[in-house]
Amino acid sequence: MKYIFVTGGVVSSLGKGLAAAALGTLLERRGLKVLMQKFDPYLNVDPGTMSPFQHGEVYVLDDGAETDLDLGHYERFTSGRLSQLNNLTSGQVYENVIKKERKGDYLGATVQVIPHVTDEIKRRIYDVTAQADADIIITEIGGTTGDIEGLPFLEALRQFKDEVGHENVAFMHATLIPYIKAAEELKTKPTQQSVAKLREIGIAPDVIICRAEHPIDNEIKRKLSMFCNIKPEAVVPFVDIKGTIYEAPLKLHEEKLDTIICERLGLATSEPDLLEWRNIVDRIVNPTHTVKIGVVGKYIDLQDAYKSIYESLTHAGAANDTKVDVVRIDSGDIEAEGAGKYLEGISAILIPGGFGDRGIEGKIDAARYARENNVPYFGICLGMQIATIEFARHACDLELAHSTEFNPSTPHPVICLLEEQKEVTNMGASMRLGTWETSLNKKSHSAELYGTTTINERHRHRYEFNQNYLSQFEEAGLHLVGTSPDGTLGEIVEIPNHPFFIAVQFHPEFQSKPTAAHPLFKGFVAAALENRS
Repeated sequence: MKYIFVTGGVVSSLGKGLAAAALGTLLERRGLKVLMQKFDPYLNVDPGTMSPFQHGEVYVLDDGAETDLDLGHYERFTSGRLSQLNNLTSGQVYENVIKKERKGDYLGATVQVIPHVTDEIKRRIYDVTAQADADIIITEIGGTTGDIEGLPFLEALRQFKDEVGHENVAFMHATLIPYIKAAEELKTKPTQQSVAKLREIGIAPDVIICRAEHPIDNEIKRKLSMFCNIKPEAVVPFVDIKGTIYEAPLKLHEEKLDTIICERLGLATSEPDLLEWRNIVDRIVNPTHTVKIGVVGKYIDLQDAYKSIYESLTHAGAANDTKVDVVRIDSGDIEAEGAGKYLEGISAILIPGGFGDRGIEGKIDAARYARENNVPYFGICLGMQIATIEFARHACDLELAHSTEFNPSTPHPVICLLEEQKEVTNMGASMRLGTWETSLNKKSHSAELYGTTTINERHRHRYEFNQNYLSQFEEAGLHLVGTSPDGTLGEIVEIPNHPFFIAVQFHPEFQSKPTAAHPLFKGFVAAALENRS
């Protein structure tokens, strides 16, 4: 097994996850099997209870693990199917260490960061190695070199390199080359300091990924080579991409990143086959059509809060030779000023998942606007519950219908809590999580789009469709077309006599890839294209 560890320096949000994922793409296209993982130094056990304002979206894996959004990049850019083993936080590390200490596993020893915490970190790498069907494991270390909480991870990697052999481990360090406008100059000193900090810990990077707003010339490469003790060709520019993030593998291949890594690890491979990837990028960057799709949410100002939604729309746009112009609409604005002001001229409306009652009435107004004006509508998780509440109120005359999440005393709980959830008090990892099977009505629009009547999709929710109201819904025109195999859980609702009205309880955005757009997103964008004004 070969290992690549990706660290970051100077500032956060440099795109180390994107660089790591892009490298994974290149190595896969060289015929290698790649598996990716993320180590996060924060003390939360997982991101499941973290606010989108703090962390962005929570990405859910097949086994129900609630993980960092970078794992979404990993699954979109590579073919690997990830599990809870592929995301590790300091919270998980310390939780496991304390449990072992309480059980007496350390035989009364004084428990310390070295060796007990570092051993726990290394154990996760060995566990993934034992289960991985892969040639290379790429591990991104969250945070910035020098952060106090990240030091145990870096020390563990230093030890790990010695244990498995220098020839089997490569370190890739992503850093910022800031542009000082007053001097009209790119500065290398922050990178020099960051690499010096890494070397103090005992890690010397084999590659430096230089994030910059402006092109990096040979003089800067030469300077970094000298001060960071690295070959000039291993200083890899990664200049801001103006088109699409899916250009990242192509840009890094131009800088020979994959060649450098393969030579460093002694891997003899052919040049990567990037024809399919280039075609995808071309369809994204140079589409024939354009369509406006309104995404109505409560975290709309945060790019990362609906990251997988936006990426899935991009994939579906490419599949339809269409640029998707996403119009981000705050549901609170609709509550205050009405749906018409914000949704007129929009070709389709999507309501994503979310929690809490802020902006709920605005989302209900948006769903009503889509239904009554024949605008294509796609509801995801909460978006399905919103569609149900709206239909109950305005098509079934159940005026006070609601979800018990937002109004526990509603006389018409069309969305309600499962019995087994009623006694749950812990918020973390206590929802219906991970991949669940859904059976589709063979005559439904969803079955037509999927091309099958049995699907598996990822869930992250606690409240469910109340089938006690099913007959009223169906009589008024809303059909339950997807359920759990035993029929007890409602998964998909549709309005058949509508251009496109599909709402799902699961999260299809977690399985969309640029090479394989999700069928529901693909059909939704196609419907938006048909509805262009």
